[in-house]
Amino acid sequence: MTSTHWLRATLTATLTASALAGAAIFAPLAQAAAPMVKTPAPGFYRMMVGDFEVTALSDGTVALPVDKLLTNTTPGKIGAALGKSFLKAPVETSVNGYLINTGEKLVLVDTGAAGLFGPTLGNLAANLKAAGYQPEQVDAVVITHMHPDHVGGLMAGTQMVFPNATVHADQRDADFWLSTANMDKAPADSKGFFQGAMASLNPYVAAGKFKPFNGNTDLVPGIKAQAAHGHTPGHSTLVVESKGQKMVMWGDLMHVAAVQFDEPSVTIAFDSDSKAAAMQRKLAYADAAKSGYWVAASHLSFPGIGHIRRDGKGYRFVPANYSVVR
Repeated sequence: MTSTHWLRATLTATLTASALAGAAIFAPLAQAAAPMVKTPAPGFYRMMVGDFEVTALSDGTVALPVDKLLTNTTPGKIGAALGKSFLKAPVETSVNGYLINTGEKLVLVDTGAAGLFGPTLGNLAANLKAAGYQPEQVDAVVITHMHPDHVGGLMAGTQMVFPNATVHADQRDADFWLSTANMDKAPADSKGFFQGAMASLNPYVAAGKFKPFNGNTDLVPGIKAQAAHGHTPGHSTLVVESKGQKMVMWGDLMHVAAVQFDEPSVTIAFDSDSKAAAMQRKLAYADAAKSGYWVAASHLSFPGIGHIRRDGKGYRFVPANYSVVR
């Protein structure tokens, strides 16, 4: 046998033996499947708007029977629109909040549901901590409106989650949702909305930490509340501006992207005044498409941030391109 033949034979034997040994070592592992984790990563996404840091915070998702909730349309149209986006009812719907660090103030826009809207929500405070902040650091909480999935996170049992913050909301929403007289007159299936608002806001009211505003109001430098009444009597959007850049936080100006961008006139049963809500949505879409600024919405798929462009008679949402550049 030549040296070349011997070397080839030796290498072949060695590699074969090694392969067999490796197979023997790893064979038991291959037979034991790893358990599925089935939990999401921490739900936050961070970007800059001028000099302001904006962090989207996920409260979770909730399955909404949109075929039964959407109004001023038909089930057939809803189903067809959902199908174009590879969806069907019920639609797993994001619930988002937004944390704005201006460099001087830490401002939270909406707080999620905590325990007021089912077991799949209530993660906003945990995700705020995962994002590197503590609830005690928040200087101001701005509530776009007082529905349960926006105010529930203000409280954890009997404890204020944001003990050092002043809470802001439109006076019209406070007058409506914090009124026992209005609750008493409400249908039975709507009374929980009032109860949730009262349980969440009244402790801050009693502590002197609730400061309502009226319509368009400058809250802190660079952040302004803007009246968008309709979805609720005092529903507001938030305008965030820094160094020539702008983001408008829509709150519940829209709920179902697959339907309401094509047809802005489609409304939802949660609207207090559906005609006014549809009008506000059309105005917001048109302005965002014309001006090209960022938008962020409570029920767009997390993180719910992007741009709007016209598309024929309707609109299209263009999600933010994922970036880790700071």
